[in-house]
Amino acid sequence: MRIVMIAENDPAGTGSLFRSAINRLTDHTCRLVTTQLRYNHLFPKDLHVPWLDAAGRDELAEVLDTADVFHFHMLADEHMPLGEITAAPFLPGKKIVHHHHGHHAFRSDPEFFQKKYRELGRTNLLVSTPDLLPKLPGARWQPNLVPEGDPAYKPHPRRPDGRVRLGHSPTRKELKNTDTLLAVCQRLKAELPQLTWDIIDDASHADCLARKQACDIVFDHMQGYFGMSSLEALSQGTPVIAGLDAWNRTAIRDFFHCDTLPWVLAHDATELEHALGELVRDAGARREIGAASRAFMEDVWNEAFLARSLGAYYETLT
Repeated sequence: MRIVMIAENDPAGTGSLFRSAINRLTDHTCRLVTTQLRYNHLFPKDLHVPWLDAAGRDELAEVLDTADVFHFHMLADEHMPLGEITAAPFLPGKKIVHHHHGHHAFRSDPEFFQKKYRELGRTNLLVSTPDLLPKLPGARWQPNLVPEGDPAYKPHPRRPDGRVRLGHSPTRKELKNTDTLLAVCQRLKAELPQLTWDIIDDASHADCLARKQACDIVFDHMQGYFGMSSLEALSQGTPVIAGLDAWNRTAIRDFFHCDTLPWVLAHDATELEHALGELVRDAGARREIGAASRAFMEDVWNEAFLARSLGAYYETLT
């Protein structure tokens, strides 16, 4: 099948990762159409509308015309401008997927999107994290993936230098408990002077991954779910602190048929201070948890498994 993913901006780079995996690991083909650049992440681009010349615009029209599936990410739909055209005229005969990634407009008013899809008769719905399932009844959770075989996502030997480095990469600090983390770090620093931290902001994705590889611990957030930051650092063999709630933990176990999850849990400042302090003090625990994290991404949250799962999903669409 010929898949066309359409998004304003590639959400956390997941679209480009799905496109690459589908093309490498399934019998389907995938193109990715984007219209905006946000932040400074510099995710790989395929058909990025502002960059297309006349030949590129012709290619875009041909890709839309010959597609079997339109896979809309975030708030995108067939009416979103793609330069001078939209996907709407190409809609007849296409299978339609809507894939939500936790955009604030969706989180704040999921009923708007539920009504929209109900009125349009669209039932092929995906979400990127399990916490979004109650907001979109009937949706399927499609876990995001990381290419664990790519060197940027592999563990990188860290030469001991007496420091224990904590990494945190919040795109939006107000949503990622960054202030709480910094307050905890300041309190711990007096007792544990070896603790240092790197708040990775306004950086390209390649730079972000490299800086995470140089860390000994990564903090995601304590919002109850998990982000790409978690998956990237787990793949790099780094202990990850996050506040996954019971719903998300159960959903992961059910989807992957696994019992043990690698995250170090912290749901508030007190738990975060305890978890971070223990990891800073115990190099052996960091090595053990890091190795388990890497094994989890290789054996459980596996790129090929997830790409084929998505490929099989496309084949069921009506």
